[in-house]
Amino acid sequence: MNAAADTICAVATAPGSAGIAVVRVSGPRALAVCDSLWRGKRLADVPSHTAHLGTVRDTDATVLDQAVATVFRGPHSYTGEDVVELSVHGSPYVQHRLIELLCKAGARLAEPGEFTRRAFTAGNIDLSQAEAIADLIAARSRAAHHVAVNQLRGGITRRLLQLREQLVDLSALLELELDFSEEDVEFADRTRLITLAEEINREVTRLHGTYSRGQAIRDGIPVAIAGPTNAGKSSLLNALVGDDRAIVSEVHGTTRDTVEDTLTLGDHLVRIIDTAGLRATTDTVELIGQERTRAALTRAALRLIVFAADDSRPLPADLVPSADHEPTTSPGLPPASHEPVSSLESTIFVVNKTDLTDSAPVIKKIREKYGENVSIIPVSALTGAGLSDLEKAVTTALDALTGNVAADLIITNARQAQALADAAASSAAVISALRAGLSADLVALDLRDTIAHLSSLLTTATDDPLTAATVLSAIFSRFCIGK
Repeated sequence: MNAAADTICAVATAPGSAGIAVVRVSGPRALAVCDSLWRGKRLADVPSHTAHLGTVRDTDATVLDQAVATVFRGPHSYTGEDVVELSVHGSPYVQHRLIELLCKAGARLAEPGEFTRRAFTAGNIDLSQAEAIADLIAARSRAAHHVAVNQLRGGITRRLLQLREQLVDLSALLELELDFSEEDVEFADRTRLITLAEEINREVTRLHGTYSRGQAIRDGIPVAIAGPTNAGKSSLLNALVGDDRAIVSEVHGTTRDTVEDTLTLGDHLVRIIDTAGLRATTDTVELIGQERTRAALTRAALRLIVFAADDSRPLPADLVPSADHEPTTSPGLPPASHEPVSSLESTIFVVNKTDLTDSAPVIKKIREKYGENVSIIPVSALTGAGLSDLEKAVTTALDALTGNVAADLIITNARQAQALADAAASSAAVISALRAGLSADLVALDLRDTIAHLSSLLTTATDDPLTAATVLSAIFSRFCIGK
């Protein structure tokens, strides 16, 4: 039996007890299956997009629950099929029993992402929008929500379709030239084709460049806490996340590995990383920890360099470059403008333990070493003084790094990044072939590849059904069963 012809069902709301639970049914027999256990207005007779109060009956005719049935008739539904959503009380028993009854009546349990996969098959969404739905469900911050919503609304789709349609038009002219190859005619304007290929190459390269930014926004922007030993870095981590995540001790070198946790600051999910303190040592394990500290600083989008207000030691020389250091783009999160960002611009200095002594002497040393304009926040991880100022400073810095995520087109997953990288390579080959004056058949080959790579962002873009099935399975396996 064709799986697409099956009627499927699943709980669409989160598992566990709740005030309400929604069970979704979709397929050619959705209305008949639900009517077999529904007592109220016959669902097969009601108009689309209407809600009806009734009861769900068990096999012995007893009432399982009072419910609201909402009917969506295909093709004007999410899946493009007849859909019924049964809203019942959120008892785990009621949910489980209702699924059993629906399966006995002729439905089957949906596979992960099968509702959305049917929406894709019906042409209601493309692949980039399907992936955006998964990201929207998983969004843990306002920034991640903005990125997912923008992609779900078709921002990337519209731009890619514009570029692809222009390529298809020119590709058709090139293919026509091949039919008249013996007559040595040109239907495709080479100058226009080079201009278009360059435009597409710039656009796909730009979109590909947003991947690390999108990934960080979705999974958490890496922010590293570093500094000399016993500066209170672990205490600061614990204070920021509101939990005893890291061991705190007066013994120097207590932290010997990175410790991570997440928190939300402003619009952003932050992956905050505590690191081993830096000092001169011969301890092999501590030296390994310090290497991991330097690696974390390299990968971080933002660095919190912590010094203790009561520490009279000279400032370490290897925490951040001096003020005249050449700017480098942060690998953790390229800035929205794609302009280089200096290490100091992505660094906030934190003077901790201000409850013990005046922070002015250490602040003075920091300004003398790194410049008058660096950001310095005095705090006490013990009392909480200054923590709100630090959180605001981090939020402001991350706002600047991520840019306007509500308006920008940003990609978020590896499949999209690979397709864009492939499109950039093939469009560059088109440009090279045209500039070298190669024959139309060679240009057309690279042009077809570019069109296929752009199409793969929106469809499976392959004649191989096994490859298409693998791509779809990989995408929709990320979904929960009820979506």
